Amino acid sequence: MLFNRANKGNKNSYSPVWEERVGGHPINQTTVFVRRERKKNWAMAVPYFRLNLVGAETQAVLRVLESGWLTSGSECAAFEREFAEALGGGVHAIAVNSATAGLHLALEAAGVGPGDEVIVPDLTFTATAEVVRYLGAEAVFVDVLPHSLCIDPEEVKRAITPRTKVIMPVHFGGLGADLAALQSIASEQGLLIVEDAAHSFPASHQGLPIGCHGTFATVFSFYANKTITTGEGGMIVTADESVAQRCRIMRLHGIDRDAFRRFQGDSAAWNYDVVAPGFKYNLTDIAAALGRGQLSRASDMQQNRTAIANIYNTMLADLPLELPAEAEDGDTHAWHIYPIRLAHNAPIDRAALEAALTGAGIGYSVHYTPLHRMSYWRERYNLSDDRFPVTSDYFSRCLSLPLFSDQTEGEAREVASVVRNALT
Repeated sequence: MLFNRANKGNKNSYSPVWEERVGGHPINQTTVFVRRERKKNWAMAVPYFRLNLVGAETQAVLRVLESGWLTSGSECAAFEREFAEALGGGVHAIAVNSATAGLHLALEAAGVGPGDEVIVPDLTFTATAEVVRYLGAEAVFVDVLPHSLCIDPEEVKRAITPRTKVIMPVHFGGLGADLAALQSIASEQGLLIVEDAAHSFPASHQGLPIGCHGTFATVFSFYANKTITTGEGGMIVTADESVAQRCRIMRLHGIDRDAFRRFQGDSAAWNYDVVAPGFKYNLTDIAAALGRGQLSRASDMQQNRTAIANIYNTMLADLPLELPAEAEDGDTHAWHIYPIRLAHNAPIDRAALEAALTGAGIGYSVHYTPLHRMSYWRERYNLSDDRFPVTSDYFSRCLSLPLFSDQTEGEAREVASVVRNALT
């Protein structure tokens, strides 16, 4: 849900404008407006997303602002260390200014370039595929599994060619993809796996945290509406020191010494070397300070998301809906989103459900318009619905309900009640 000024002469006047087809990523300022509106009874009954910050986190940001050092420095280093420790498994963590940047750096470290192919799921945000094109390689789209909505390993097998270099699964909605099957395929074919885990902290799969399965790299997102946030930001995780070092160098112009060490060390700040044509992808200390506070509350926030998902699971169970897949026993679902699907025999279509939610002041989104329906990808690769039957069918019936870490039980029940009334 976006709030735009309905009357520029009245600072207290806002009108809702839906961002339904942009992949469910609310503009950062949205949550500020929502909080103000909630306090003054202007708000929607339940927004699609609401930012969850506490005083200690804003104070940590203020301390950085007062410290005199704002860019990548000690806070960023501490955030990397604490994130790696939270995952365990002896991994390295490299902070970047977005998950998109992290995916780009991971593929660059994998040596992806012109002539190569990277297999990606059709059901994902465009960033997953666009980073492949950054490097001059080609994205190869495959369908997803009907239940989990994660990449289909059998479709991956069929898509492999002599040009394939990387498989890039997405842990959709916070549920782990079938990494065992994908790793078996990658091992047999001599391929690398870069995991898009933008939805998936803190999730676990097959008894291990996402990020600790020994793939080439895993990339998390800390965008404004993710399970923990730095506003904008991401983290590359890898067990391979050489991959970590390459990503560290390339995130900051290919310079062999980071800015904080150059200005805090004993040697001259100007004395550095450029070892590759890198990028400007480093995370600021301002963002890292916020991330450290969020990280310390990640488990509690995940538990609340799970509680909200369980309320939906219970209250919507008997309706003509397909509810999102749950994690296997012993695993953890991050519950970044809660996408429902109208059953084929549902008495209403998605437009009618949208109208019911809108009328009740309930926010919602759609995750996602399949990439094969986006003009650039469709035209470049001559894609059509018949090549992606699962994704196409899912998209025609899907809608994501509100799910955020400080959502109340009452808000969840209100959302579920509106859906029930619309369908019964």
